[in-house]
Amino acid sequence: MIIHWFRRDLRLHDNPALAEALRASDGRALPLFILDDAILHSRRTSAARVCFLLESLRALDQALRERGSRLVVRRGEPLATLRRVAMECSADGVFFNRDDTPFARARDERVTAGLRQDGRAVRSFADVTVFEPDEILSGAGKPYTVYTPFRKRWRARIAEVGDELLRERRLRQFAPLPDELRDEPIPTAEELGVTAVQGLPPGGEAAGLTRLKHFLDLGNPDGVRGYETQRNLMARPATSRLSAYLHLGCIGTMRCLRDAIRALDDADANAGNGLEAWIGELAWRDFYHGILYHFPHVLRGAFKQQYDTLAWENDEQLFRAWCEGRTGYPIVDAAMRQLAAESWMHNRARMIVGSFLVKDLLIDWRWGERFFMQRLVDGDHAANNGGWQWVAGTGTDAQPFFRIFNPVSQGTKFDPHGDYVRQYIPELAAVPARYIHSPWTMPAEEQRRLGIVIGRDYPAPVVDHAVQRERALALYREGR
Repeated sequence: MIIHWFRRDLRLHDNPALAEALRASDGRALPLFILDDAILHSRRTSAARVCFLLESLRALDQALRERGSRLVVRRGEPLATLRRVAMECSADGVFFNRDDTPFARARDERVTAGLRQDGRAVRSFADVTVFEPDEILSGAGKPYTVYTPFRKRWRARIAEVGDELLRERRLRQFAPLPDELRDEPIPTAEELGVTAVQGLPPGGEAAGLTRLKHFLDLGNPDGVRGYETQRNLMARPATSRLSAYLHLGCIGTMRCLRDAIRALDDADANAGNGLEAWIGELAWRDFYHGILYHFPHVLRGAFKQQYDTLAWENDEQLFRAWCEGRTGYPIVDAAMRQLAAESWMHNRARMIVGSFLVKDLLIDWRWGERFFMQRLVDGDHAANNGGWQWVAGTGTDAQPFFRIFNPVSQGTKFDPHGDYVRQYIPELAAVPARYIHSPWTMPAEEQRRLGIVIGRDYPAPVVDHAVQRERALALYREGR
């Protein structure tokens, strides 16, 4: 018997550790998931991710039962729990897919040492990203810290590896689990002490595969065909919405890449451009995971450490206004209300609200990074940190500190008719498009006629963008 320890790989297909556990044990693999309180109750864990996790576990259990097995769920400290389960089923070893966060690496080192001390085999496998962090290095053998050359080498590496990289791992038949193995039901969110979150996407592998197929359908006008040109239009459902599934491994990164590359064979120029743009997002994901792996200090501070001394103002009242979507800048407030309603936010919106928090409100980017991790259903340490450091200008391949998003022009460009704003800020529904991104400029008489008086029915801007832009530039220049 070999234990397959599920973590960020909540699927059956294209699962390297599971496939090898089944092969090495002639199907006698025990599927195990451990609910770890260190993760469940971390201050960086969101209730939405816990709820999505639980639904994904139920879907995984159902898929396993259809194959004659079941998911064994336990709650406890990982090493102690693995030791108990290994004793119960006389397991010869434990297989799992690697995770590259600092917490996971330290945990896995403890688990590996402890199990090997017990005389059990431990094997780990690459899975979370297309290439592991040490696979894509510069000619000097160093990790890339700029995305463009990284992507060029990453794309070339795909061509070099070829069919072997894209080969699907076939799933063998499961042998029945021992009858005496104790079962614990998958708990509810409330039983874990977590407030249930509504309105989340359906969890699990089947839901992820359905979403992937829909997005890569070349006949879908809101799918990958128009991705290159439409992905920044915030009112359009023109992004894949696969990030939550990728984070928990309900769908494999390699499956996404393989299906996208195969779709290129049937794509015309527009669809081909969309596919390459989306494949580039998988490269961004690998890039940020590599940064976190090689430079773990980014979870505590700036990649460019000279920016750790910036004199942030950190006004708590302004931070609350940002969190609650009442800054008086509609595109910012709509995005924050989308986060509150859906536990998700459009990527262009993430850039806009991030820039606004840091460079308009002069609040430490780490406040926003933590808030996102506490709310997002797709919160991923590497991607979230990379995105926040990008907008703050403190990261690797960061935008320059002096590039500051104007929330009005960003709204005008990426929500030109105001549809996104009206969806999440219904009190602005009657505001004409010419005023929707700067309603404070609407004449007082028209405000009264429309029943949307600024300062009464919707907040006036909490800061003046032009003034704050100059203050942000001075703060960064002094900090440097």
